[in-house]
Amino acid sequence: MRLAWLTDIHLNFVPLAGRIKFYAAIRNEKPDAILLGGDIGESDTLVPYLAEMERELDLPIYLVLGNHDFYRGSIAVMRNQVATECARSSRLNWLPLAGIVPINSNTALIGHDCWADGRLGDFFTSDVRLNDYQHIRELTGLTKQACFEQLNALGDEAAAYLRMRATEVLASGRDVLILTHVPPFREACWHEGGISDDNWLPHFTCKAVGDALVALMREHPNRTMTVLCGHTHSAGTAKILPNLVVYTGGADYGAPRVQAVFTLTD
Repeated sequence: MRLAWLTDIHLNFVPLAGRIKFYAAIRNEKPDAILLGGDIGESDTLVPYLAEMERELDLPIYLVLGNHDFYRGSIAVMRNQVATECARSSRLNWLPLAGIVPINSNTALIGHDCWADGRLGDFFTSDVRLNDYQHIRELTGLTKQACFEQLNALGDEAAAYLRMRATEVLASGRDVLILTHVPPFREACWHEGGISDDNWLPHFTCKAVGDALVALMREHPNRTMTVLCGHTHSAGTAKILPNLVVYTGGADYGAPRVQAVFTLTD
């Protein structure tokens, strides 16, 4: 099974000719399926781009959403739209809805959009103001305390889901492959070759998910977990435990690319 991993492709910055060239590059890798890690477009273009990718690639696409996918829209509304689009499709699979996807007898795929939960670094002294806090309905017009609580809730939602699904996968005797958008560890929050500082970490990591994954893999030393994330636009690898590794994808606006192709065998 050959899995092509994409993340932070931001197709709204890519004209049609560039998108067609990108899809051809994906097909040239001869994947059996696509892992799409979020930041695909924005709220007004997300579903059309998913339909376009389905049509052009004609492959199973397993996806999660990123923060940009909700810009100028609502988290709840866009999740509902994506769920509806995936329900009508035989190729599109939003992982929070798809549940556990067996890849082979040894590995199963799970995923969640995830969210930076504000708990790493110093949220209350940070002067970073992401566009998220102006262009996503659930995050606009909030006090800093209210925003922190909303981010906590979104992170906790992702952690609870991934803990539940990963527990099921590990109980079945399989290794876990996780697709998500936001890095779940400080060590995976790469920026220009280094780790983000306390000013940026609150907006680019999800501590709740990281804590949940570490606890699970300490309980299962004979199984492995691989996490694929993005969000920071800088590539790096972090080995959190001997059996838990995180790959963070790099990205440039207007130049989408295949991050890697993973070949999984029985």
